[in-house]
Amino acid sequence: MARAYNFSPGPAALPEVVLRQAQADMLEWGDAGASIVEISHRGPEFMQVAAQTEADVRTLLAVPDDYAVLFVPGGATTQQALIPLNFAEAGQVVDYVVTGHWGKTALKQLTPALRLNVAASSEADGFRSIPARDDWQLTRDAAYVHITANETIHGVEYRPAWGNPAPDTRDVPLVADFSSSIASEPIDLSRYGVVYAGAQKNLGPVGITVVIVRRDLLERAGQPRAHMFDYTAQLQNDSMLNTPPTWNWYLLGLTVRWMLDEGGTSEFDRRSNEKSRLLYDAIDASGGFYRNDVDPRVRSRMNVPFFLHDESRNDAFLSGAREAGLIGLKGHRVLGGMRASIYNAMPVAGVQALVDFMKEFRDSHG
Repeated sequence: MARAYNFSPGPAALPEVVLRQAQADMLEWGDAGASIVEISHRGPEFMQVAAQTEADVRTLLAVPDDYAVLFVPGGATTQQALIPLNFAEAGQVVDYVVTGHWGKTALKQLTPALRLNVAASSEADGFRSIPARDDWQLTRDAAYVHITANETIHGVEYRPAWGNPAPDTRDVPLVADFSSSIASEPIDLSRYGVVYAGAQKNLGPVGITVVIVRRDLLERAGQPRAHMFDYTAQLQNDSMLNTPPTWNWYLLGLTVRWMLDEGGTSEFDRRSNEKSRLLYDAIDASGGFYRNDVDPRVRSRMNVPFFLHDESRNDAFLSGAREAGLIGLKGHRVLGGMRASIYNAMPVAGVQALVDFMKEFRDSHG
């Protein structure tokens, strides 16, 4: 079977070596006599998987000892609802910087008990940039400041060319949605209060999220919430307050181990630079046949939206791409056009194949 190069934004491609390992382990896990999806999450076999996964996440992301690592069901949007419940008391101000669709989605998860301050937004320019840090209108006593490190749909990412990728928010904890860029480069977690990432882009399959939180923040009272929605309760129960998505957790562990074996975040930083430069250069050198509208200083290295100068050819482009073994390139309905998601599991060869097809398509349709 020939696998295509999968540019889907999420659920996204997993490393082939991970899929093959999962395939081998599906029928029986070690000498457990049953599949990993059948054994108890509280049994010694899965407890070993859970412990090793946390250890590997801590190594991969250089997680400091004063930060807890949680593995919780659901995706990033669920965490967008749980974060204000856990870290902001009723009546407190929460600051949000909105740079795309998922930043706007985070606002919808806030309870009426909080006072929202949109400290900055790039919506007026179609989310093609990130507002300059000096223009942010932060609240001095806010419970936290929330940003989206990478916008999967609009293709905007906090990059060093914009300024510090972890902006200074004074003494207010910085909370960041890293779902679509986690582990693509080293990050200084000490600059954040909370980092969360849905797994289905760089870390594994859909259905589980990694939450990294500074332990002192877990002492906050927050808002009234069900026990199930309490991060402290999750920590006290080793992220097993109820039966967790064990298969997803196991696959996440395999993916993290693969990234460590490949060289860790420094190596994926190098690959991300190479892949994104290759694709953006092809777009910029196309003479207007293709275009990307994002401010070059904040172009995402993970998600590259682009448009054909003649959108009546979109279907022909997608059909031709599929025939060439390139799938998942249709743009999100919010923007249209095309989008290539080039997460850690996407090899340089896949991006080169896309660039070659784009040139061939331009030559035959220009």
